[in-house]
Amino acid sequence: MKMIYTIIPSVILALSGCSKMDPVITQKDWDGTAGYYASSDAPGFHTYYKPRAGFVGDPMPFYDPVAKDFKILYLQDFRPNPAATYHPIWGVSTVDGGAYTSLGELVGCGSAEEQDAAIGTGCTVYNESDKLYYTFYTGNKYQPTAEESGQVVMLATSPDFRTWTKNRRVYIKGEDNGCSKNDFRDPFVFADDNGLWHMVVATRKSGKGWLVEYTSNNLVDWTFAGDFMMMVWDRFYECPDIFKMGDWWYLVYSEMHSAIRKVQYFKGRTLDELKAATAGDSPKWPDGHEGFLDSRGFYAGKTASDGTDRYMWGWCPTRKGKDNTETGAAPNEPEWAGNLVAHRLVQHDDGSLSLGMVPGIDRKYTKNKEVKVMAQSDGGVTVTENGFSLNGDSYVLFNRLGVANKISFTVRTSTPSDKFGVSVVRGTDSGKYYTMVINPEGVNRKINFEEEGEDGKGFVDGIDSYLFPVPDDNTYDISVYTDNSVLVMYINDNVAYTNRIYGMNLNCWSINNYGGTVEVSDISVRQQ
Repeated sequence: MKMIYTIIPSVILALSGCSKMDPVITQKDWDGTAGYYASSDAPGFHTYYKPRAGFVGDPMPFYDPVAKDFKILYLQDFRPNPAATYHPIWGVSTVDGGAYTSLGELVGCGSAEEQDAAIGTGCTVYNESDKLYYTFYTGNKYQPTAEESGQVVMLATSPDFRTWTKNRRVYIKGEDNGCSKNDFRDPFVFADDNGLWHMVVATRKSGKGWLVEYTSNNLVDWTFAGDFMMMVWDRFYECPDIFKMGDWWYLVYSEMHSAIRKVQYFKGRTLDELKAATAGDSPKWPDGHEGFLDSRGFYAGKTASDGTDRYMWGWCPTRKGKDNTETGAAPNEPEWAGNLVAHRLVQHDDGSLSLGMVPGIDRKYTKNKEVKVMAQSDGGVTVTENGFSLNGDSYVLFNRLGVANKISFTVRTSTPSDKFGVSVVRGTDSGKYYTMVINPEGVNRKINFEEEGEDGKGFVDGIDSYLFPVPDDNTYDISVYTDNSVLVMYINDNVAYTNRIYGMNLNCWSINNYGGTVEVSDISVRQQ
């Protein structure tokens, strides 16, 4: 927590009879005030990793069966990057997603004249037969001529995950098999039930997006196996990730279309059924919200499993000008790269997926902070045995947050359509503040992001969540994790919501009601 000190002059009589000024330092009583404070991110992130210099782009998570930990490779974004050679592959390791150890640079960029002058995302696998790690990646040619390939699939191997050697035998070009020479990227490699290696690559053919497939017995010699999946309509599936979980096969991808730009998935009982999920430009959506897994504040999500749990890592983008409303909604694009955010995959009985809290992250928030009421609406607030009853347009404002916080509380609504929310960056004198509103959307719910207050713009486009069903008992168990300007919210293990909100540090927060009646209980704040 950043401290502000007040220096009070004090006259001290010295033995010599002379007087001098001796400073007496007192600490500002933050919890005794509730005005807005123009705070900034503290040095270093505690939960959602960011390298000391630059940002995390396009994670490539991998469970290392030798070291028994997760390695998350990523594209290092320096800002500014060199003009021609940028996004080398860096990495971190973690046992549980709660703390990371930097591995530094693993696979460097080539020279400006080489095919991999700039590196694009890929994946890593371990080959038991030769005890080597294989990292497949996209080689981006700097200013390719009409005769050259803009993007190809390339390979680097390592015996120890420290020293990597580029293997130039693997040089897969899309135009050799009727695919685009300039949009041929994001290779993902996995083994099927029979141990055959499959590589899926995102590309275009005749102007339409496709995932195409290659197969191999040795991870070096690859045979084109045709189309894996057509991308529906005008969509493009970046960062594909294919895995089997229980009895289901899944494709997780990031939709590049500027109007959506979210992580989604398809499912199938078999690999062939998964491939057919988009046949005829008629997508077989895996759930009631088109397979969305988070908001626009989480992108390039890919997964890895230790055999028990499967986690997803993606990045939370920074905001242009640190403007919380600059969300990159269509037709704009968000800023590329940010902080590393992890979720746990939750598989439901029907095979549908949602994202939930990572236990390793939750264990970091161990220090209970006293929760104090700093202000409340003139009416509509009743104190109950375990919280508050909020009626009509009402709110309760609580004392200031620290740098890394876990806010948790339970809301029980009186009807399926009652509207409520939680606000951050709020003070008693705030002209604007930021709210996650749990909003009724027909028979469902959706988290909307709003800039409230007299100076606020209201609904912020593009950063709302997906639809999720109203709980049968109208009860919402809510957990909000913050780390500097990164916020991740979970509700009932049924919806995950990630956002970048600057100014949360050292500002108050509130729980709000918008008409109707809600019961709020079990309010707590824990810090690291």
